[in-house]
Amino acid sequence: MNDGLVGTGGRVLDLFQGARLTPTQRRIAHSLVQHGPSAAYLSAAEVAELAGVSQPSVTRFAMALGYAGYPALRRELRALAEVPTAPPEAGENPIQDALRAEARRIERMADDLADRTAVEAAARILVESRPLPVLGLRAAAPLAGYFGYFAAKVHPDVRVLDNGGTILLDRLDQARTAGAGALLAIVLPRYPRETLDAIGEAKELGLAVVALTDSAVSPAAEAADVVLPAPVGTQLVFDLHTGPMALTMVLLQAMCDAAPEEAQRRLEEFEATAHRRHIFEA
Repeated sequence: MNDGLVGTGGRVLDLFQGARLTPTQRRIAHSLVQHGPSAAYLSAAEVAELAGVSQPSVTRFAMALGYAGYPALRRELRALAEVPTAPPEAGENPIQDALRAEARRIERMADDLADRTAVEAAARILVESRPLPVLGLRAAAPLAGYFGYFAAKVHPDVRVLDNGGTILLDRLDQARTAGAGALLAIVLPRYPRETLDAIGEAKELGLAVVALTDSAVSPAAEAADVVLPAPVGTQLVFDLHTGPMALTMVLLQAMCDAAPEEAQRRLEEFEATAHRRHIFEA
């Protein structure tokens, strides 16, 4: 899928928005999104094999979306595959094309944020968690640190969990013992198994989970209480994470809006400390 969720994959994803899907159905949806235009020409048995589910599960999935069966859903997928995506600008090179596509993803995300229900719900959950653990492993580790750096200016106890291994579970236990009520999990492709296991452990501990991930049918969405989708770019050798980075700051803004007086007080305290210590040149 050359254009991530902006092209055919994005239109396929639109079919699932708002649907209440079981974990098995999310796996099917994720497979269809990941395979883009080629998914429109797969049989139910082939989709089942890709998703690791039974063929009847694929039929039930189609019916859950309001179709008479999988053939009807496949016809819809084929119609979407035939709609052309935005062509590259004349004379542009692949790097320019990738960045143009990234800009379209941001535009799409901005349109989706006309409804801020999910972001505001996530903010309310996270702002009340003391401490607030922020999980991000592998490719998501820099984003977890980025969010944690700024969140610490308005939240009294942010704990970035960016290293795996058994110590990760220890730190989850410690956060829960200290009073944490929620976990922000930043989960990006290729979805580290250790991250998904940690989310499962967080649920076992009784933590609410906010998942900031690349799509509503990401594996991280299955256990999350709130899902915040931010598509990634896939046209370069390594993914572009502009969308997820932008959404972390949108989420932080929503957290400030959810507790404006405390956020303002903490920001003023930080500025006073920064001035006293001469931390910045400007």
